[in-house]
Parts: sequence; C-alpha cells; structure tokens
Amino acid sequence: MNARHAGIITKKELKGLYNEKTIILAILLQLFIAMFSSFLMVGLASMYDPDSVGRLSTIRYPVAYTGEDSPLFGYLSAREDLIVYRMELDTAVAALGERKLGAVVWAPDTAPDADDPIKITLYTIQNDIQATVINVKLKEVFLEYESDLRDIRAPRLDVRPLPLEIPPSEPGSNFYEFVYGLLIPLLVFMPAIISSALIIDLITEEYQHDTLETLMSTPVTFTEMIWGKVAACLVIVPVQSAAWLLLLVVNGIAIANAIPILLHVTAGSMVLILLGAITALHYRDRTNAQFIFSTGLVVVILFVLALPYNPLNLIVRLSVDAIGAEHWLILLAVIAFTAIASIATDRYAARIGTRIFQK
Repeated sequence: MNARHAGIITKKELKGLYNEKTIILAILLQLFIAMFSSFLMVGLASMYDPDSVGRLSTIRYPVAYTGEDSPLFGYLSAREDLIVYRMELDTAVAALGERKLGAVVWAPDTAPDADDPIKITLYTIQNDIQATVINVKLKEVFLEYESDLRDIRAPRLDVRPLPLEIPPSEPGSNFYEFVYGLLIPLLVFMPAIISSALIIDLITEEYQHDTLETLMSTPVTFTEMIWGKVAACLVIVPVQSAAWLLLLVVNGIAIANAIPILLHVTAGSMVLILLGAITALHYRDRTNAQFIFSTGLVVVILFVLALPYNPLNLIVRLSVDAIGAEHWLILLAVIAFTAIASIATDRYAARIGTRIFQK
C-alpha cells in the first residue's frame, strides 16, 4: 500500500467533511449536551438522588394539615419552606385537586407513646414535578418525626438495635458525579461513534454515486482508498475529544491524565471505525449498513460495559487519577485487537478491490 496515495484520500475527505450532514449534526448534538449540561444534571441527578431536587427549590409551598392534634403539626410549621394550613380533609383534598395546595397531610389521633403504629396519609398530585419537590421536603419532616418517635418508644425494646453511621454526602457531590461519571465519558466517546458512522457514509457513497470506476482509473488502489477514508475518520477523533477536554478545563473542571484519555479514546475509536468499514464494504448500501452497524454496536456496547475495566469506567478513573498503571495493559490489549482488525479489513478490502478491477 502506498501511504502517499492514502494520504491524498485522507486530505480529500477532510476537506469535504463540512458537507457531511452526519458529522455536522453530531457536533451540534455535542454542543447541545455541553451547553445544557446544567439542565441535564438536574434531571439526571433527580433520577438517582431525588433529595437533590428539594435542595434546588427555594419556593414556599402551601400544605394542608388535617386530622387530629399531633406533634407532627409542629414539625411542619417549623419548616421555613412550607406554609401549613389547618383544614378539613374534604376541603383540603378539593383544594389540592384545584392545585391551590401542594400536598395534604392527614394524621391520626394515636399518641406518640401508644402501642399502635402511627399511620400518616399523604395526598399529592400524581405525575407532577412540584409534587416531587414537596415529597422530598415532607420526607425530611417525616424522618425527623420518626426519629423522635423511636426515642419515645425506645424503652420498649428488648434488644438495642445496631446504629448505622452513614456519612452525609458532601455539598455539590451530584455535580461532580454528573461531570466525571457521565459528561466527560459521553463527550470524549461521542466522536468515536460519530467517526464509525461517518466511515460508512464515506465508503457507501462511492457505490451509490458510481465513482469507483473513476477512482480505479487513477493510481490509487481500492485498499488505499479505504485506508485514506479510515485515516480521515480517525484523525478527527482526538481533535474533537481534546477540544472538549480543553473546554472543560477552561470552565474550571480539573481533568487528570488527558493524554492517556486521548490514547484510549483513539484506540477504541479505531476499533469502531474498522468495524464500520467492514460493514460498509459488505453491504455497500448506506441504509442497510447503518442499520446493521447500529444494531451490532448496541450489542457490543452492552457486552463491553459488562467488563470490570470497561471504557466508561476507565475514562472516569483516569480523569480523577484513581487508577494505576494497569490501564496501559488495557491499552496494549486494545491496540493488539486493533492490529488484528486492521489486517482483516485490509484483506477484505483487497479482495473486494480485486473483484471490482476484474469487472
């Protein structure tokens, strides 16, 4: 293979990338993710930590207290973020249905030191964001009331329960979990997925536009054409990933091991690009190739994520400098697999090129 000929194809493809809708739309998608990361953080954090939603709200919510006199009314009234009204149950539920109230709390007349359990009923609006916030705030009140009830009824216990010392989470931990656990891996691996889809477009368009005959009349061979396109798709991966890492650093997010991260991303991207190239060479039709590759990619991702040192885990640990030298062994293994995939791609492209030349 003539490297100079492959380089010519690479330069040609790089110059024409701005005409590719795949790469443009994908970059816009990454910009959308980066620009709205704060909104995504709130939504995703609420999925695995609903308590974080309550901390983000500073509004005072109206709540109705119904039922008998209970110390719970004092706990609710002590909250600065709740406005508590004493109302009849029917009136309170009707006001809740008209969204004049955020929640309705009904408390029985069971004494705190009674033998029977105290069953408190909470009425909220179903499938409502405001109800989620109010639930978080009321949960704190109920937990405090429950703790006092446990102290009052503690003399009845025959066996002392074992206390659990759970350290409180640090303020802002959700932000760092989102940035290092999701945002950084998503941004640095997105170019790999983009390039693997892009190589399919670059190869199949040669078939669809009937430009192979013209290409084969030049000194450039079919194999050199394929490797030139592969190189063009690979070059943009570390450039995009480095740009995202740089933007994150400029915004005050410390990222360790930037060079190893780029090496791992580039090696993994090469594997995906070669798989995309083989798929495109086999099916030759963009729609079929993209569908088969996307389906296979989902299976590959699910399998890889099941591994202990999967790429996402690896990038997270590298970015926070929480991994040893074993990541270099993983990189060598990926490079070895890439070498095998490269040989397979080269031979398959040479076989197809021979068929085209004979025609």
